[in-house]
Amino acid sequence: MKVLIANRGEIAVRIERTLRDLGFVSVAVFSNPDRNALHVINSDIAVEIGGDTPATSYLDIGKILWAARKSGAEAIHPGYGFLSERPDFAREVIRHGLVFVGPDPEAMERAGDKVEARRTAAAAGVPLLEGTDAIEDVDTAVELARGVGYPLMIKAAAGGGGKGMRIARNEEELRELFPVASAEAKAAFGDGRLYLERLVLNPHHVEVQIIADRHGNVFALGERECSLQRRHQKFIEETPSPIIDERTRKDIQEAAVEFARAIGYTNAGTVEFLYDEDRGKFYFLEMNARLQVEHPVTEMITGLDLVELQMMVAMDERLDLRGVERRGHSIEARINAEDPYEDFAPSTGKIEFLQEPAGPFTRVDSGIYAGYEVPVFYDPILAKVITWGPDRETARRRLLRSLYEYRVFGIRTNIPYLREVLESDPFVRGRYTTNFSKEFVFEPEYPDYLYHLAAAEPPKKTITESTGKVSLWKMFKDYSEF
Repeated sequence: MKVLIANRGEIAVRIERTLRDLGFVSVAVFSNPDRNALHVINSDIAVEIGGDTPATSYLDIGKILWAARKSGAEAIHPGYGFLSERPDFAREVIRHGLVFVGPDPEAMERAGDKVEARRTAAAAGVPLLEGTDAIEDVDTAVELARGVGYPLMIKAAAGGGGKGMRIARNEEELRELFPVASAEAKAAFGDGRLYLERLVLNPHHVEVQIIADRHGNVFALGERECSLQRRHQKFIEETPSPIIDERTRKDIQEAAVEFARAIGYTNAGTVEFLYDEDRGKFYFLEMNARLQVEHPVTEMITGLDLVELQMMVAMDERLDLRGVERRGHSIEARINAEDPYEDFAPSTGKIEFLQEPAGPFTRVDSGIYAGYEVPVFYDPILAKVITWGPDRETARRRLLRSLYEYRVFGIRTNIPYLREVLESDPFVRGRYTTNFSKEFVFEPEYPDYLYHLAAAEPPKKTITESTGKVSLWKMFKDYSEF
């Protein structure tokens, strides 16, 4: 079978590897800036679709379908992001006689409409925060807010990822922020409808990985703690959650399965919840109808390949995962091309040298290599480092060791920030919420040669005499000249 991957970067490379394990042929598509990208180099077949921006390349349904026809692909895997949660794309794939490696368009539609998903969750008996249906005007929002109570969240009815999301603490802020959030949602999702939801002040973001076949079997593969977020984007995830107890773990997984059944879901997906530690209760948030960025931590503790399971479901095979055991602990850190010393500004340019970590129980999902030019048009994620341990502390120390081994010269990354977070007291104790990044003060212990090397700049002070270390900058210069 030939499978076209309608994506780029590390997720495309990761999917290609499983396809090769299965004996399938992988088909990559690439834009102008991605001509020399790793997912192109690693593929069996690569088709140029042109364009520079996402809108003119990876989001162009016509180009993706043309590439499938040109390459002779029989199936399309959307990865995450881009077209992965677009029901219209899934319908077009199916209409053209291809297999869509993901949920049915109807289930995707039901999951993607956040207001409709809340109604479904309520009907299925899944706990919900106080909230409203979709709202289109601010006066209605003000009236309904009295029943929800302040502070509250303003959320986009048709999307996620932080787009169209604002916090209103009173009526004045609601009137001010509602039109701003609506305009942002309209630009991002083509739908300006919003809804209101009670704000949990110190929440945990806990999600459950599910997989469902076309024969009525739905399985929960454990939960992930995803509370470490900046600007509503996760940067470190782990499983199992260090916050919830075994009873809550069982209940939250059962709730995820019930919701998936209620919308007729198939393939891999993630049901997201807010956990209110003060009340000891969890509440349904939304469902992501796709593979998640953080899926490797689930694979590390279960020994399963989620992309392989996706392919099995797409080919109408029956799953039996009743005997799957979850062992140990796994943590993932996202390596982003951004500068933590400059308010996480994007960093682009040529990677002059790259040494990725390795060693026992360490996995790196990467989309880069030495000599690769990081483009300006796409998401900043370059790679993910995932470690496993028999317990949480072992997994944490292995991830910390891995990040100290990671060497990338020529661009700046968030690695110094990730190391500081992993060594912070809240993370070590496993007692952090989604407010962590607002409260955490980034004061790196070693803002010296490692950072300057990562920036491909000479250090501001001599370090060889004071530390006894060999000058890594000199080594790098010698290496580049060689």
